Amino acid sequence: VQLQASGGGLVQAGGSLRLACVASGPSFSRYAMGWFRQAPGKEREFVSVIHRSGSTLYADSVKDRFTISRDNDKKAVYLQMNSLQPEDTAVYFCAARNTIVTMPAESSPSWYHYWGQGTLVTVSS
Repeated sequence: VQLQASGGGLVQAGGSLRLACVASGPSFSRYAMGWFRQAPGKEREFVSVIHRSGSTLYADSVKDRFTISRDNDKKAVYLQMNSLQPEDTAVYFCAARNTIVTMPAESSPSWYHYWGQGTLVTVSS
C-alpha cells in the first residue's frame, strides 16, 4: 500500500485546511487510517484515526476542531482542520493498517504498517 498525502499549506490562526490521503492497492475498506503530526524537534504524535467500521478517535488537543472521514470508493481519508492554531504547525502524515473488524484502532505509531510522505501545515499567528 502506498499513501499520498496532500493539502498542507500556510494558514493564519483561526483558519482551516483539509488534508487528503489517497491510497493505492486493494482492500482499502479494511484499513484503519490514521493521521499523525511531527513538529520540529518533537516526536511524532497521534492526531486521529478512523477504523474500518467508521468509528473515530481523536487526540485531546484536536478534539472538537478536527474531523476525520473516509471515502472507500476513492480510497481516501480526509482530515478537516478548523480553528487552527500555531501549535498545530507540523508535518502531517497519514498511516494505515489492515485490520479485522474486532481489532480496535490504536494511537501508537508502531501499530501502523504503512506511512505516507507527509504534508506541511504552517499556522501563522
